[in-house]
Amino acid sequence: MPRKLLAVAFLALVPAPLAAARPVQIMPGVTYDHRVLKGPVHAYVMTAPKPGGLYSLTPLLSNDTITGRETVSSMERRVSGQMTTIGVNGDFFNWIGGWPSGLLMRGGTVEHQPADNRSAVGIDSAGNLHVDKLPFNASWWGFSTIRYPVAQLNEPPHPNSASLFTPVWGDATPPVNGIAAVLEPFPPAKPFGDLVGQVTAIVSNSSVAIPRDGAVLVARGSAAQALQADALVGGQVTVRIGLRPDWSTVTDAVGGGPALVRDGKAIAPQNSGESLTNVQLYGPDPRTAIGQRTDGGIVIIAADGRRRGWSVGIRNLDLALMLVHYGCVTGFALDSGGSTTVAFDGSMLNRPSDPTGERPVGEALVVGYAGVYAPPPAPTLSPNGDRVGDREALAYKLVRPSAVSAKLVAPDGTVRELDAGQKEPGVYRVTWDGTDANGAPAPEGKYHWSVSATDDLGRASTADRTFTLDETLGFLQVGRNARTISFQLARDATIRVTIETRSGDILRTVARGPRTAGAVTVRWDGRDGRRKRVPSGSYVVHVAATSPIGLTDVRAPVRIRR
Repeated sequence: MPRKLLAVAFLALVPAPLAAARPVQIMPGVTYDHRVLKGPVHAYVMTAPKPGGLYSLTPLLSNDTITGRETVSSMERRVSGQMTTIGVNGDFFNWIGGWPSGLLMRGGTVEHQPADNRSAVGIDSAGNLHVDKLPFNASWWGFSTIRYPVAQLNEPPHPNSASLFTPVWGDATPPVNGIAAVLEPFPPAKPFGDLVGQVTAIVSNSSVAIPRDGAVLVARGSAAQALQADALVGGQVTVRIGLRPDWSTVTDAVGGGPALVRDGKAIAPQNSGESLTNVQLYGPDPRTAIGQRTDGGIVIIAADGRRRGWSVGIRNLDLALMLVHYGCVTGFALDSGGSTTVAFDGSMLNRPSDPTGERPVGEALVVGYAGVYAPPPAPTLSPNGDRVGDREALAYKLVRPSAVSAKLVAPDGTVRELDAGQKEPGVYRVTWDGTDANGAPAPEGKYHWSVSATDDLGRASTADRTFTLDETLGFLQVGRNARTISFQLARDATIRVTIETRSGDILRTVARGPRTAGAVTVRWDGRDGRRKRVPSGSYVVHVAATSPIGLTDVRAPVRIRR
């Protein structure tokens, strides 16, 4: 398809307000944006700095083993003490066993072989992404020095082939009708070098315990005959793992596919040449992708699908064009369908398509941040005595020992330190009641919660969050069935009163416009914007007020009974 037509296809998908979109900073240097495109398509866009220093692009393995599955949000919660993460699902996986379908590398160690005729995405030590097809080239040799192929790595061997199992597989190999050579000790399975192990046992037709400092070479059929002949107890076996093209600088990688962007140009699925199913290549579906910009910044995009009325899904071509739109020169698709998941520090952000909710998957791919993180405080502190929003809960998280200074910066720039000192990893909390150091009411306006930290590696980071001290609105009272709604204004303000569903959909705007300071009462006839009676159920009364201080709002649940 000509490039001009590709651009037209993408513009048909993207809504007009794209240029005016305002992503939020979800953690220092990392943004998140939930977009609603035509279709409708609910898309989630994350941007992050080039990996390096405080930032990483890290594969997470379900249960920390090749076997089994785990949700993305659960994996993130498990590593929350080591990094703050936002990420998505990784490679396709075996539905029953959970092992990846393609390449997995972590910390420079190969933990699963690449898939035939499919791309993988790798991150090198300089923070650059590589997207390539990587034929697997592994072999072993023993007493006779004849080289024999290793066809699988941490996957049950196919007929007449050999498979190497390392400790990341789990406690023991699967039962196999063949021969197993126990190698102990055996080094981590790093590519491009000879891996030498001592043969401590030969076992037939049985599951074999995998030594924590070793490995097990398992073979079936004709490959088993070679293993029995050349792997002698007391002797040595050498394994060599090669990846072509040369990925000697790549430290972490996951499989998936297809490649989506090369040299800044979108790749049409029919031109990918990758061995994937039609569903994986074509048609609208929930999909996940990652890309890198010329400055090294990372872009991750996911889109919901298979949910009528919410999101119809996205095509790989449109996903590729979105990556190009966000400046990516390299792009790659990950697992799709019900696996598509977006989560932040253990909380799911999207709506996966499986009826049961978030799907357990084989891997996650996350942006990890090792600096100080401060969760967003409540947007408004209102210490007016109505017991709603009268205290601000402030917090920060450390993942390494750090020297910390946590400060409150007033609207006039005055700084007040609320917490300081040498801190161990953990979450620290401070509560502020809206008074100054002398106990007098603090001035209204925008405040900054600013936390600076220097960790034990000498890396400095700062987290800055804002909130407003605003006593304009308070003392909300909702009558039976919300027929009367009353509140107090401390100053003149423009108000808006709405009746909403619990998920935030507006059913009716009851009142709007300027009001003078004092008591305000509005009435509702129990009907929605189409003048239909609202059925019995749980709803929310939402009152917002805009004054010279800013925007403040309060919500109150209400039960409608007919």
